[in-house]
Amino acid sequence: MSKTFTVKEVAEHKSADKGLYIIVDNGVYDVTNFINEHPGGSKILQRVAGKDASKQFWKYHNKDVLKKYAPKLKIGEVKEEAKL
Repeated sequence: MSKTFTVKEVAEHKSADKGLYIIVDNGVYDVTNFINEHPGGSKILQRVAGKDASKQFWKYHNKDVLKKYAPKLKIGEVKEEAKL
């Protein structure tokens, strides 16, 4: 079952000890164990950890990359937050 996260909860996961989470199109991905496998290097993932990386992701990847890695890395979705 997929978990839901707030943007604030994802933002707390931006270091190796707390885990490295990124958001791509409202999907939340745990890239902690993928960081050393990332073809573009670990620094790129560390730079976007805890943030919405959709813009950066789509600049360098196509939908097939997301399809390939989503089953392994996707841990949930960002839930809609009330706008005040």
